[in-house]
Amino acid sequence: MNTQTSIRKGRKFDQVLEGARTVFMADGFEGASVDDIARAAGVSKATLYSYFPDKRLLFMEVATTECCRQSDQAPQDIDMSGPPQLVLDQVGRTFLRFITSKFGQQIFRLCVAEGDRFPDLAHAFYESGPMAMQRMIIEYFRQSIARGELRIDDLDLAASQFAELCKADLWTQLVFGIAQEHSNTDIDRVVTGAVDTFMARYGT
Repeated sequence: MNTQTSIRKGRKFDQVLEGARTVFMADGFEGASVDDIARAAGVSKATLYSYFPDKRLLFMEVATTECCRQSDQAPQDIDMSGPPQLVLDQVGRTFLRFITSKFGQQIFRLCVAEGDRFPDLAHAFYESGPMAMQRMIIEYFRQSIARGELRIDDLDLAASQFAELCKADLWTQLVFGIAQEHSNTDIDRVVTGAVDTFMARYGT
């Protein structure tokens, strides 16, 4: 790994990470200052820099940790043995709420902006975010197919299609700055349409 993108772990690593998460979630990447993060973490700036020499690295570590937390939490909050119509609706809402949140948008924009300079960071986010969801939904597909509820030949393609259906026009509006946020009503409309469309194609 390039020394510019190196981080080290130590006794106060988790403490720094939690303080950074608090500040980033409240102020975003641009609005968060190193002084505020150090204060929230209860460490000196020197200690913070010893773990994370660049604020981008710290943001990406927080981002990937948050993505992993959400992807780990989702199966606990959702009855993965339930019928596709119900499970896909819940998975879709969890996914769409995260990617359209202020934090989710900041993660995406930072990955795009810094992808050329720090490709390892973009890859880490992709693995912990989109790919984590894909692996989870594919495992559910296998179970649902075994129960005779779905009929799918290409599991990877079907998982990607469901994710894209959930984005619909809401994601595009945010990316291009046409909208700053979306209501629960907007999310309900898109996810319901995504599930209905998916089930029309793959439901038995």
